[in-house]
Amino acid sequence: MKPTLFVLAAGMGSRYGGLKQLDGVGPQGQTIMDYSIYDALQAGFGKVVFVIRKDFENDFREKIISKYEGHVPVEVVFQAVDALPEGFSAPADRTKPWGTNHAIMMGSSVISEPFAVINADDYYGRDAFRVMADYLGKLGNEKGKYCMVAFCLGNTMTENGSVSRGVCTVDADGKLADVVERTAISFDENHDITYTDADGTPAHLAAETPVSMNLWGFTPDYFDYSEREFRKFLTKYGEQPKSEFFIPSVVDKLVKNGEATVDVLTTTSRWFGVTYPEDRATVVEKLAALHAAGEYPEKLF
Repeated sequence: MKPTLFVLAAGMGSRYGGLKQLDGVGPQGQTIMDYSIYDALQAGFGKVVFVIRKDFENDFREKIISKYEGHVPVEVVFQAVDALPEGFSAPADRTKPWGTNHAIMMGSSVISEPFAVINADDYYGRDAFRVMADYLGKLGNEKGKYCMVAFCLGNTMTENGSVSRGVCTVDADGKLADVVERTAISFDENHDITYTDADGTPAHLAAETPVSMNLWGFTPDYFDYSEREFRKFLTKYGEQPKSEFFIPSVVDKLVKNGEATVDVLTTTSRWFGVTYPEDRATVVEKLAALHAAGEYPEKLF
């Protein structure tokens, strides 16, 4: 059973200034998603599912999905503010989607096999998809056995602003012991990496700290766990207009409860992405270099 690639593409890219998922950054106008899907198919994935917002469906189908016809089966699901469990409703002033783990929940109706989750606007690299596909391909549907590909924090930073990362602690057996979503991570004046903790105090992080870039591997039982945890989240935070239901938060609870284990996979790939407009030129340059080195054909699809 080939695993599915689940692409989180519902974000509007407010910091970037538009639908960065649709931005052509490759030599032939390829999007970052094109590279991820190409690498995933080469690694052995068998289907692609996109979660998007309904308001840019037409644009997305025309510019993105049409190019994959004949190459891989594709499904589209939609994330919406009012896509909530029975008994819950969104506050009237809620305009922001409910976060990455809520986006995952939208795939429950079309995914019944092991699947990998990625961000639409992150470049993960071929080896990252290879190690993920190898792991998921051996799973079957074993309940509560998950994985993630970890990247070194220092290899995921931008000089152009702050980022959010799932900061991980890995035990002696190579399993995830702890993951905490840290926001406002940036370089300080000495080029050390800092973030602001829950008390508002600046703290440092080592460049080699393993972090999640939302390259997770799950089995379908994760949807059931997510629904349960989302109900708890809504009960506690549902009235807050900007609260978000993050993947690392759910995974951390399952690990701490003993309901799941997460193998932390290593990769030789280097992550890069477009978080801010100023990052785009660097991404264009790196992709052009990969094509020039023969890592990718001139035309991906």
